[in-house]
Amino acid sequence: MSLKQQIDTDIKNAMKAKNKEELQALRSIKSMILLAESEKGAEENLTEDAEMKLLMKAAKQRRESADTYKSNGREELAKAELFELDVIERYLPKQMSEQELRSKLEDIISKIGATGPQDMGKVMGVATKELAGKADGKMISQLVKQILAS
Repeated sequence: MSLKQQIDTDIKNAMKAKNKEELQALRSIKSMILLAESEKGAEENLTEDAEMKLLMKAAKQRRESADTYKSNGREELAKAELFELDVIERYLPKQMSEQELRSKLEDIISKIGATGPQDMGKVMGVATKELAGKADGKMISQLVKQILAS
């Protein structure tokens, strides 16, 4: 079942359950997908990879919005953003833990033969391709810096 079909099914279930918050979050995800499909030059149906990138982008936006709302004392808005983030994360693959990510990055670094911070670009190029959808780019970058600096 494609992501779009899964979301349609979940929208129907949320309507039946009269869950307004979840319904709003699901409709938001569906509208992002439809918007991406209708963009000029886009394929009629998004690839699974494109869908994951879209969801990762949406999750990042929700996370940043929630942080901004919290720092400005708007807890009710932050709570709404975090709820939408939870709904979005249901459709994303399970994220790697920091230890799993660190060991995978160490493998990539040894495979490439990177020796120091000057090789960060090479490592990031390979790491972002291999770990797409499994880890946040910011986390990957931080860990690569730490590993290459030591």
